[in-house]
Amino acid sequence: MVHDFATVISKVVKWIIEFAPFGILGLVFTTVSENGLEVFTTYGHLLLLLVGCMLVNTMVFNPLISFVVLRKNPYPLLFTCLKESGLNAFFTRSSAANIPINMALCKKLNLDEDFYSVSIPLGATINMDGAAVTITVFALAVAHTVGVEVSFASAVFLGLIATLGACGASGVAGGSLLLIPMACSFFGIGNDVAMQAVAIGFIIGVVQDSIETALNSSGDVFFTATAEYYDRKKSNKRI
Repeated sequence: MVHDFATVISKVVKWIIEFAPFGILGLVFTTVSENGLEVFTTYGHLLLLLVGCMLVNTMVFNPLISFVVLRKNPYPLLFTCLKESGLNAFFTRSSAANIPINMALCKKLNLDEDFYSVSIPLGATINMDGAAVTITVFALAVAHTVGVEVSFASAVFLGLIATLGACGASGVAGGSLLLIPMACSFFGIGNDVAMQAVAIGFIIGVVQDSIETALNSSGDVFFTATAEYYDRKKSNKRI
């Protein structure tokens, strides 16, 4: 009985996901008819901000963490991960679908299978890199739009909460967007306004979600390799 009930729920969820493009098309039509084509300029600015923050995180802070741990140039490893993992994940928009690609890349890097066979599937579910950026940037953008003053300390606290909340959101399509109302609630912004941001997120999600998935998936391999290389370094083994 439980199995049959789970099958029914899964089928309903699948139908809802299959109708998602019609919902996004309706959001775009409504938005353009009410605000004109110039609305895409505003959305473009938000998209550039989101992508810019994700790229800074991936190209600056992630390599910095690896360098501090290993004391070696992290960029050859980073670019290998982006090329062989991130590029494929960009088009599939699914960290789960990219797990075999990441497993093969880890094998190519001569990593320990007992380690990466756990870290790669786990990372595909709980990776927080892109989702945390999306939640934080959207919440701050909404606060700015409605005229809510956000202090530096509040922004840092929001980043921490968004990171914890993002744990697991990356494993769900559009999961990071659904946590925007939670983040907005810290600034006293109601769900009626926050859900408008979620709608915008689904409109620009074609690009935003692709880049988020690419950086998430490549980051799984990057940090798996960094962790193992650090373990080898402690044991005085060759990296």
